[in-house]
Amino acid sequence: MGPMPISDETIDNPRAPRIRRAADLMDARARVRYGRMLVEGPQAVREAIAFAAGGLHDVLVETAGGPSATDEGGRGRVWASPRLAGLVEDADAAGAYVHPVTPRVMRRLAPEAQGIVAVADLPSPSLPRDAHGRCPGMVAAFWQIRDPGNAGAVVRVADAAGCAAVVLVDDCVDAYGPKVVRSSVGSLFHLPVVHLSTLDFLAWSAGSGLPLVAADVHGTSGRRPVPLPALVARRSVASRRGRVCALFGNEARGLPDSLLVRADEVAAIPMYGHAESLNLATSAAVLLYALAMSGRQGGRGVSADDGVATDGADVGKGVARPDGEAAVVE
Repeated sequence: MGPMPISDETIDNPRAPRIRRAADLMDARARVRYGRMLVEGPQAVREAIAFAAGGLHDVLVETAGGPSATDEGGRGRVWASPRLAGLVEDADAAGAYVHPVTPRVMRRLAPEAQGIVAVADLPSPSLPRDAHGRCPGMVAAFWQIRDPGNAGAVVRVADAAGCAAVVLVDDCVDAYGPKVVRSSVGSLFHLPVVHLSTLDFLAWSAGSGLPLVAADVHGTSGRRPVPLPALVARRSVASRRGRVCALFGNEARGLPDSLLVRADEVAAIPMYGHAESLNLATSAAVLLYALAMSGRQGGRGVSADDGVATDGADVGKGVARPDGEAAVVE
């Protein structure tokens, strides 16, 4: 798709048809009806441009002033920040239709979007399979996750830990709601996020070839959880080189016994200090990274290819970087 022209008109009316259509996507029923979603914020829009450009439609970008604001030479719009100007160039090159909007319109549409919103097609994700019909890597599954900020954060964690997919099990928050998309900081565009019923998840898990590790501090009356360090040291899971499905429970209630008894292992993260517990996103980060690093070592130790960062230095493929957005939301 070739570049489309940047609109000559700056939208100054919050009730303009294009703005109303974008605002409608705040509602889950409208997302289903139109097959589109709203992507808010520079990081998420950047990743949508890089990983889902073919499904990208309107990109609404805040200008620095009123409807007629242009640069000093009159050559083009003055965007609200240099960062937005760079995203406009990328979106234009990707074939998206860029629409300048005034600060008033952006405040009404998406006040937390830091000046940029995109309309994108809803993904049609599926779980990855290898030539034998089995899942080729680590999967993070979350049962009845309800908080949008948590959902976005755990998708981001799963992405960072190298998961092949995320599964939302049973009655979960809509993965494509604006707060989930924003909290994932673009990770929703990096890996499939699939919603399955509990029965469908158990059927998939049984045929996936992945051991199922349930994260739970209590276990069941007949099965005590294994401390995570002991589980990793035992290498019964780690020896599979990261091929594992980790299952996490609801933020308030954890996992029911009916799921815990179906797991191959039940793992608990030890508390070395006085904190009573960890929130869901932190628990997911600890357990997924422990399994990922153990699986990647595979008896050979950690190499530069594993993306290790020490004292802020960039080593290997990737390092954590501050981006101004919270990864953990209670």
